[in-house]
Amino acid sequence: MPRKHELDLSKIWMFSACSASQLRTVRRAVEEVIVPAGRVLCEEGTIGREFFFVVDGTASVRRNGRRVTTLGPGKWFGELSLLDRQPRSATVVSETPMTLLVLEQRRFNGLLDELPTLSRKLLVAMSERLRDADTRALN
Repeated sequence: MPRKHELDLSKIWMFSACSASQLRTVRRAVEEVIVPAGRVLCEEGTIGREFFFVVDGTASVRRNGRRVTTLGPGKWFGELSLLDRQPRSATVVSETPMTLLVLEQRRFNGLLDELPTLSRKLLVAMSERLRDADTRALN
């Protein structure tokens, strides 16, 4: 059951620089969903159609059947497939019941066009992920 009215988007890092008007725009674009443990949220090799932001709960990320990491509140996934229109690079499965904010492709693109601060934050986050992956590859 959606609980949209309970969530303060301004407390979420990605949306923290947004004005009240921009937060209303984001609120209209996202769908808040609750999923049970064990739900496949996205599957490696399939075409991505949604971006997910974790509000509550945890999910495991697997590549080629091997666990890569765990995602919890404040983390997100699915943006790469929406940006480059390539198949998903990993499978993500909820480990616990989760509350997620979900943006489908059209709304995701619309928000990036309308709110440049979100684009910049995604770029910073993606560069951090790339640096982290480079560091792990060198060790």
